Amino acid sequence: MVSSLPVSLEDIRAAARRIAGWVVETPMVLSASLAEISGVPVWLKLEHHQTTGSFKLRGATNAVLSLSPVERARGVVAASTGNHGRALAHAAKAQGAVATICMSRLVPENKVAEIRRLGADVRIVGRSQDEAQQEVDRLVREEGLVMIPPFDHPDVVAGQGTLGLDIVDALPEVATVLVPLSGGGLAAGVAAAIKGVNPKMKVIGLTMERGAAMKASLDAGRPVQVEEVRSLADSLGGGIGLDNRVTFTMCRALLDDVVLLTEAEIAAGMRHAYACEREITEGAGAVGIAALLAGKISPGGPIVAILSGRNVDMEQHRRVINGEGAAFTEDGP
Repeated sequence: MVSSLPVSLEDIRAAARRIAGWVVETPMVLSASLAEISGVPVWLKLEHHQTTGSFKLRGATNAVLSLSPVERARGVVAASTGNHGRALAHAAKAQGAVATICMSRLVPENKVAEIRRLGADVRIVGRSQDEAQQEVDRLVREEGLVMIPPFDHPDVVAGQGTLGLDIVDALPEVATVLVPLSGGGLAAGVAAAIKGVNPKMKVIGLTMERGAAMKASLDAGRPVQVEEVRSLADSLGGGIGLDNRVTFTMCRALLDDVVLLTEAEIAAGMRHAYACEREITEGAGAVGIAALLAGKISPGGPIVAILSGRNVDMEQHRRVINGEGAAFTEDGP
């Protein structure tokens, strides 16, 4: 099953060799508090310690390094909810290329500012990832830029899958891996790596209850559009693309389950990460902790929860930690 998918274990191993030296090998630590709650060993893969604050640097770096010099000279472009844009801006700059990042007005300003700081050309378009993607398509068509999408690309998925290799290398006996799920680049890559090594290992995707595009698509049996709304887990927003070619197929084949989390549960995960693990994460980075706290993961250990990313607005983080409000409405927090 794994060998017939768009990205193979060997693709991921090749990506690991390619990006070595360009990304950080992030720590994996045992959580005594979550192990006590869950009744099995729980490890935290601290991917939010990555150079740009999230796993996205792995896929972006692999994709940029896979381009020819002529392609890099044309410049790269992508739509992003923030973290892919930051990663692509960093990876492009490291290779002497120019990045253009298109984002909707729902992307938090702190993420927009950091992408600009890295020297990328930022375009704010519409109120959804799909509208931002329309600008990307125009720039590819009219200006010849090379698109490196945030998830639905074999080189991106292979790069994200290197995180799965890190996990099984550090903990060969892992039984369950909890992965943040949005467009599916991370979940597809990690699952391909994990199950390529041991098909009996479980990989569970975690996402927010509102606007979960991959979950809705898996339920429908085909890629579908969903309304994009504000969430503490803003990095998990956006559609998967109606013409999805890579991640939908892989997530459908490889994920053992998808778990939905409420805004209150995500907030609880952020608070636990800060108070008990001494880690500052975005809502998207805390979904693994949130699912364990909410009792939504059937015990089967050892468990590894991926924490990614850390690019949270610190005023929002302060409000969540202080319990000043967990949920979002369409108009704001």
